[in-house]
Amino acid sequence: MTRAKKMVERMSELMWKPDKIRNMGIAAHIDHGKTTLSDALIAGAGIISEELAGQQLYLDFDEQEKERGITINAANISMVHEYNGEEYLINLIDTPGHVDFGGEVTRAMRAVDGVIIVVDAVEGVMPQTETVVRQALKEGVKPILFINKVDRLIKELQLTPQQMQERLIKVINDVNKLLKSISPEKFLDWKVEVVKGNVAFGSALQKWAVSVPSQKTTGIGFKEVYEYLKKGEVKELSKKSPVHIVILDMVVKHLPNPLEAQKEKIRIIWRGDINSEVGKAMVNCNPKGPVVLMITKIVVDPQAGEVAVGRLFSGTIKPGTELYVIDRRAKNRVQTTGIYMGPRRVEVEEIPAGNIVALVGLKDAIAGSTCTEIEKIEPFESIKHYSEPVVTMAIEAKNPRDLPKLVEVLRKLVKEDPTLQLTLNEETGEHLLSGMGELHLEVKVEKIRRDYGLEVVTSPPIVVFRETVVQTSPVVEGKSPNKHNRFYIVVEPLPAEVGRMFREGEVDFKMDKKERRRKLQEAGLNGEEAVGALEFYEGNLFCDVTKGIQYLNETIELILEGFREAMRTGPLAREPCMGIKVKLVDCKLHEDAVHRGPAQVIPAVRSAIFAAILQANATLLEPYQNVYIMVPQTMMGNVTREIQGRRGQILDIKIDGEIATLTAKAPVKEMFGFAGSIRSATSGKAIWSTEHAGFERVSSNLLEEFVMEVRKRKGLKLEIPKPEEFLA
Repeated sequence: MTRAKKMVERMSELMWKPDKIRNMGIAAHIDHGKTTLSDALIAGAGIISEELAGQQLYLDFDEQEKERGITINAANISMVHEYNGEEYLINLIDTPGHVDFGGEVTRAMRAVDGVIIVVDAVEGVMPQTETVVRQALKEGVKPILFINKVDRLIKELQLTPQQMQERLIKVINDVNKLLKSISPEKFLDWKVEVVKGNVAFGSALQKWAVSVPSQKTTGIGFKEVYEYLKKGEVKELSKKSPVHIVILDMVVKHLPNPLEAQKEKIRIIWRGDINSEVGKAMVNCNPKGPVVLMITKIVVDPQAGEVAVGRLFSGTIKPGTELYVIDRRAKNRVQTTGIYMGPRRVEVEEIPAGNIVALVGLKDAIAGSTCTEIEKIEPFESIKHYSEPVVTMAIEAKNPRDLPKLVEVLRKLVKEDPTLQLTLNEETGEHLLSGMGELHLEVKVEKIRRDYGLEVVTSPPIVVFRETVVQTSPVVEGKSPNKHNRFYIVVEPLPAEVGRMFREGEVDFKMDKKERRRKLQEAGLNGEEAVGALEFYEGNLFCDVTKGIQYLNETIELILEGFREAMRTGPLAREPCMGIKVKLVDCKLHEDAVHRGPAQVIPAVRSAIFAAILQANATLLEPYQNVYIMVPQTMMGNVTREIQGRRGQILDIKIDGEIATLTAKAPVKEMFGFAGSIRSATSGKAIWSTEHAGFERVSSNLLEEFVMEVRKRKGLKLEIPKPEEFLA
């Protein structure tokens, strides 16, 4: 029997022993060594050769990942690890660190119970470290810590053992500060401490690591590591204290198995009745319960088509199982069940609860879908992405004959990656693809060319603004085309705290009404608005503050559709709206339903909202990025000039020896082409990264210029519209 076949057999047996399963992710800031660590773990498990580990980047099997040297997709792999004479099944997901691919991290965290946070010993805790830790803790995922690239402290920084220890203690303290600020109630359980054994140090590339428990078995502790590295005896060190054993031992000992994890995780991600039959089956990870799984990723396989990857919380799944895809109101039949070993999908006969599964046949599922044998079930909480698309490009097929194929490919991409948005510009017929940043879109376009062999033409990337208001509008009357219905609308700024609560899921329309009202009033709405809040859409709130209007119940859905249409493309430049509160203060409706149909209500409401926005000091918001740059001190001036020349601000400068670390913020609009400019300004010596910093108002002296720029691009009249243009 071949080695691979033997391994699959061992895995198939372990799948039925949930106490012997660990579902875990690896998360970190870009370039801190996640994928190199994954490689070392996989090599240790005998899946790839030891020599190639670190160079092969087994989980970066996408051509672009190899060329760009970054992880773009979260990759899944299962392997077997022996600890204290017992075998364990480790299901690992390696996630990206680049801010443009943060959506992959959020989705992966839904599938796992524990995470190894990887931090570069030299760079320490970075902004993206904070983001991925926040994403993990929000999903109830338990962290352990691996401080990587420790060799750099000796080779590059020439630190003494004492200085080295101080440096590592600082990293541990910074991680603990983070854990405490994000999740104070779990902190005592989850605190990372050397003596506890949930911290390891090492070098994934050199394949060695040490921890307090490993020192007891190998005899190699901190002092010995220092000696080995000083003498350059790395091979010897990695033989005696191999990274895969130290890390996977730590995973088995400190991360929860599905039986423990699901007791808590289900309560975090599911709002249904925990005491119902299905609730109990999920909390207890019961293989005999009804099948319930959450899809966290769609992988397009050249042979099998779409593969839905997800976490199975209850039941046992096998080919032929019929599942309802709850959010899509569809029913699909599972054709094959399997697991991933890196790029290889291995089919197995059946998979019980507590495992990460790869299924062919769920053609209607998307990332975030709840799939189950039960037709009526409360779906899992939707996966919240922490940033929104801020960059757009127009994309068309070079050969018009390829248009249908392009549309199909774009739909596939959006299905695989829900942080992408696809819209059709009705005026120009162009397809617009929006993403998290310039790199995000570049990678997708390259994928269209490479994987699907389609030649496409793209516009340069453009920024997506948001339209908002600064003041309260007067009451505006919107009349229906037949003049039989009138809607009275007021528009004003939405308190930022209200928007935040809805976005982060602290309030929603499923919760108890009284509780929602209390929270919304605390966040800045008055009593009437808090009671009348009906819909939060794309960052905007609709409140009905009318009293006793006849036929309103029958008409409200159409009024809300008018609100949504207005919010999708505002009046200034047909950009999405954000941070607006729309209040319906009164309305007069025709008694005959025939005279208050969609063609009457929707345009009347939309026009009234547009006219109100234009009378409430309408303006644009533009997306900003925080920029973090490490550079030799002598080149600091060049970096400062580069940032300030892009309407940016330097927020902080820290000097550590020869190295300066700058924190700045700049508008995304000015950051296109920054990679090339900063490279030439610093002779390639700058290490930099960005993260989304939300939206800020466009300064009044630039407002008209930006509005006209967008209107021109969209083929609209080159003047700012007046409120009366929208009122019949």
